[in-house]
Amino acid sequence: MHKRLRTIVAAAVTTVAVTAALAGCSSGSTSSSGGGNADAVTAALKKGGSLTYWSWTPSGAAQVKAFEKAYPKVKVKLVNAGTGNDEYTKLQNAIKAGSGAPDVAQIEYYAMPQFALAGSLSDLSQYGFDSLKSKYTSGTWGSVDLDGKLYGLPQDSGPMAMFYNKTVFDKYGLSVPKTWDEYLADAKKLHAANPDAYLTSDTGDAGFTTSMIWQAGGTPFKTDGTKVTVNLQDAGSKKWADTWSTLVENKLLAPTPGFTDDWYKQLANGDIATQITGAWFPGVIESGAKAGSGDWRVAPIPTYDGTTAVTAENGGGAQAVLKQSKNQALAAGFVKWLNSSTESVDTFLASGGFPSTTSTLKSSDFLATKPDYFGQQDINTVLAGASDSVKSGWSYLPFQVYANSIYADTVGQSYQNNGDLNAGLKAWQAAIVKYGNQQGFTVTSK
Repeated sequence: MHKRLRTIVAAAVTTVAVTAALAGCSSGSTSSSGGGNADAVTAALKKGGSLTYWSWTPSGAAQVKAFEKAYPKVKVKLVNAGTGNDEYTKLQNAIKAGSGAPDVAQIEYYAMPQFALAGSLSDLSQYGFDSLKSKYTSGTWGSVDLDGKLYGLPQDSGPMAMFYNKTVFDKYGLSVPKTWDEYLADAKKLHAANPDAYLTSDTGDAGFTTSMIWQAGGTPFKTDGTKVTVNLQDAGSKKWADTWSTLVENKLLAPTPGFTDDWYKQLANGDIATQITGAWFPGVIESGAKAGSGDWRVAPIPTYDGTTAVTAENGGGAQAVLKQSKNQALAAGFVKWLNSSTESVDTFLASGGFPSTTSTLKSSDFLATKPDYFGQQDINTVLAGASDSVKSGWSYLPFQVYANSIYADTVGQSYQNNGDLNAGLKAWQAAIVKYGNQQGFTVTSK
């Protein structure tokens, strides 16, 4: 699912959610344990039954319709339980209550560990789905393959790239940057030439920050069961903060919140000239900033050394089977069809999604796509290349949903005060550690 602005949930609500997660971890699941195999999935699809599927993806209804046509004995009730945190809160409440959860749920990668830790998700490796690993990009697979268990199958991905306004770059003599130092130089040059123009916008977003730390080689969050270590001053975290602080401290970032009317207007007229973001972005800018059609292009994300291609994921998610499901084998069959069948993936792409399946990313039709909006550049060639350059080894907190909800109170203050982002990261770390320990995790600050 494309990344959206994520609603900030009240801390109290998330506290309930994480406490419930730990309770599930310590007491074990009260629901079915599954215990299936590959034959059970085949048999379940043949026998049929009914499923409930929570999802907000635009392609959900069309995918369900196609699945029911392929398996006429199976009926799927599609429910939009809200986007992102709205769904997660309802899902966690149902898990805590012991009933009411769907058979299958859409869960973004950053939230996956929170539900996995609670023992709320079925391990799909019992059905042999771990053999599907080669079908998906390494970055997305690593987000569902946690602690030796497979908690979902990837649907979409968001390898990061640099989207830029070529018309603006040509007008002001900017070079397409290969390094972050060159990117900073472009930011200074553009804003000096036109005080109304900025190289990019960023008012502080937890998802962007974690992705950028990921690209810089940081691994600030490590989890071993309920033991968690946090180090938002490791080499990668500090490398990103030192770089991006130059833009923050010198007021070189457009002070325009993303996904607002003004933001789309500035993307369209060139007052915001680049976006460093996930591969889902073309659909967003094409629909929201139509007047910029023909001006934009895409290039690999700048790197720190300018030679080795490396990027990170930003956004995206998977579908998981809930342990509350009374028919986990059938639910698993639906998830497998949903995220590995050609028909379903093609339906997803038609709605503007960016794939996680390697066969799609390598297909000639996909790579040959040349949107008019991007001057008929074969943008998928660049974006597919980004999928191959996602740095491995990243992991989120087991309570990342909560951590993101307090980002504005910590790192966000550095943005607001045009201060050093390292100070904000230290404040975020302190709050994360305090909260985690209050919830029963053993959190170590490094």
